[in-house]
Amino acid sequence: MKKENLVKQWYKEERQANIHGWDFSHIQYRYEEEKDLPWDYKNIVKSYIKKDDEILDLDTGGGEFLLSLHHPYSKTSATEAYPPNVALCKKILLPLGIHFKEADLKEALPFDDNQFDIVINRHGSINEKEIYRILKPNGIFITEQVGAENDRGMVELVYENPPKLPYPEEYIAIAKEKFKSAGFSILHAQEAFRPIYFYDVGALVWFAKVLPWEFSNFSVKNNLKGLYKAQKQLERKGFVEAQIHRYLLIAKKQK
Repeated sequence: MKKENLVKQWYKEERQANIHGWDFSHIQYRYEEEKDLPWDYKNIVKSYIKKDDEILDLDTGGGEFLLSLHHPYSKTSATEAYPPNVALCKKILLPLGIHFKEADLKEALPFDDNQFDIVINRHGSINEKEIYRILKPNGIFITEQVGAENDRGMVELVYENPPKLPYPEEYIAIAKEKFKSAGFSILHAQEAFRPIYFYDVGALVWFAKVLPWEFSNFSVKNNLKGLYKAQKQLERKGFVEAQIHRYLLIAKKQK
């Protein structure tokens, strides 16, 4: 494909870049990630939940993962802070009877002390002291988090002067110490680096635009040289490759 046609395609992806909840279906089959993590977060969460447990999903996105657990709605709560996702949760979760509250996890959570048996959080903010407060004694917190070096190779590919790591403390060793200091015992801690593949550069453009905390001030215009480099890699290898960074932490509130 000629350069001018490629660039037109990339601009089109840039204009279409929008996300509802945590829905990446726009680039489904055009990229791959999290295919070979050494854990299955959903199965781990389900293995801890009993049908009578009060559970809370912090930073639920649009509630996609939470709904996949099929836990009784009357015993299910969720929070979200990002305004478009808040609107989505009010539309989808509240009518089901799920207890949804808009909440910024950097502040005090709008729940009582010792309220929940299980608190989960996938790729969201963490306030370990507030999580400790709202969990019942012996309650469990389960999280899968995006690590500090996530997509870093992709960032370095498409920027001439790459931005700094947005969350430089997101490593499992640091997370463990924070939770121990807050009064938790660590039941499991694991970290993984795995490949992410893009099969067309337009998918990479869309991806970068919906993750502004990783791809700061990204645009086709600003990053055109880097996108040409990505296109050359694609033509040489059949894909553009980088690494994702994830960690899993399971912690128990000590009495």
